[in-house]
Amino acid sequence: MSAAVTRTGASPAANGASTNPWLIAVLVALASFMEVLDTTIANVALPYIAGGMGVSEDEASWVVTTYLVANAIILTASSFLARLLGRKTFFLLCLALFSVSSVLCAMAWSLDSLLLFRVLQGFAGGGMVPVAQSILADAFPPQKRGQGFALFGVAVVVAPVVGPTLGGWLSDNLSWHWCFLINAPVGLFTIAVIGLVLRESDAAVAERRRARQQGGGFDLIGFALVATFLGTLEVALDRGLEDDWFASSFIVTVTAVCALAFVLMIPWEISRRDPMIDLRMVATRQFGACFLVMLATGAILLGTTQSLPQLVQANFGYTATWAGLVLSPGGLVTMAMMFVVGRIATKVQPKYLIVAGGVIIALSMYDLTTVYADLDFWFFARSRMLLGVGLPLIFLPIIAASYDGLPSNKTDQASALLNVARNTGGSIGISVFANVLAHREQFHQSRLIEHAIPSSVQYQETLQRVTHYFAEQGSSLIQAHQQAIAWIGQQVQTQASFLAYMDAFWVLMLISLAAVPLALALRKVKLGGAVPAGH
Repeated sequence: MSAAVTRTGASPAANGASTNPWLIAVLVALASFMEVLDTTIANVALPYIAGGMGVSEDEASWVVTTYLVANAIILTASSFLARLLGRKTFFLLCLALFSVSSVLCAMAWSLDSLLLFRVLQGFAGGGMVPVAQSILADAFPPQKRGQGFALFGVAVVVAPVVGPTLGGWLSDNLSWHWCFLINAPVGLFTIAVIGLVLRESDAAVAERRRARQQGGGFDLIGFALVATFLGTLEVALDRGLEDDWFASSFIVTVTAVCALAFVLMIPWEISRRDPMIDLRMVATRQFGACFLVMLATGAILLGTTQSLPQLVQANFGYTATWAGLVLSPGGLVTMAMMFVVGRIATKVQPKYLIVAGGVIIALSMYDLTTVYADLDFWFFARSRMLLGVGLPLIFLPIIAASYDGLPSNKTDQASALLNVARNTGGSIGISVFANVLAHREQFHQSRLIEHAIPSSVQYQETLQRVTHYFAEQGSSLIQAHQQAIAWIGQQVQTQASFLAYMDAFWVLMLISLAAVPLALALRKVKLGGAVPAGH
């Protein structure tokens, strides 16, 4: 939930922002909500996209991968482009490109064209979100920025939750095209209103003039290395399981390129006076711990957002719409908690709020380790609501903690790095969950099958009882016997799936608990002052 930063001392009056700051906050939050929404809205629509395009669901999953890769690549360059073009101009260009590419995605005539338009959409969205909060910082006086950031936080945290619900409903009741078309009216409205009401601050105008006069200043080689590293990392994480990891020459090649880019990136960026990303910041105690906490939080947020609908659809027979609705109560709790945490963050040290958030999220994941076949809708909804309490306790306090002690000329770097952490963490979380699920399901199935062999007395007794049941339902003895064998096989597979999900949620619980010692390592910050203009 990061963004580029403005100087913290400016007031709206000084910035020339005569418009109601809450109007600006709602508009940029709406635009950011729309962009983050598209990271998950297409997930539940993949079977529909695959059917409509005449491709396999595995091929259709590139619709998600290309968006995440493009999003990650453009993040690090967004602050430079915003300084060069001006925040308002750059934001509107990104919003316009995002809206147009969304319409093109809906009109795509083949999978290749859809992937191309998703790349454009990812570039536009990745540039839009980091600039949104610096616009908020211009609109609000320093002492009230926390309230504006809380609204922005709602957009960034709730959007991935709403995505599966909205995507499922649109796919079930209309068509998958509406998962993209829905962006067009929102985008046009937001462009028109922001173009009319938003005024750039005097400081931003002066900064843009300096950037143009100086010329250059763009670390092109650094950008290429960072983009290659992040892009190939996203591809490897997203496609690894489907392509059987290092049994695939494609994954081996992508991983080798990723490793090479990473090795070359470190000495290059460390030796630059104006690097694309300042890697020294990640090595510091304060910001480094915040970076890792954001990485873990992104993994939990997107890992659970993708896996929970998958669980209830595959094992409980939920439709795409109802699978999305499982997440909705948690989204409502998150919205309410954002504003609650926004108030208490001025009185409690961020490190303690982050610890509380990590423990609550761990409890939510622990609750899901008891999953079994007879659970109802509200079990999953309550677990998600508990997660909704914990997430804001991490996302908002990390603003104050991550920027504490940073000089003003490093805040843009901090913003880009935290955005990268959230996005990359999300991809890591999805990949880790999917891999644990696949391998543990195979493990549990092999163990359960050891007890379901014809020589087993328990197996023969169960087979007889189930055969008798199907015979009583009107099947012939031969049909009943075959149905009984199929039923036992299905039960083994279902139980293996439940046990694998339990193991995967245990892993997410351990990831969330890892945030606790990292948070305790943070320094105490000054409370009650102006909220840093970033994150």
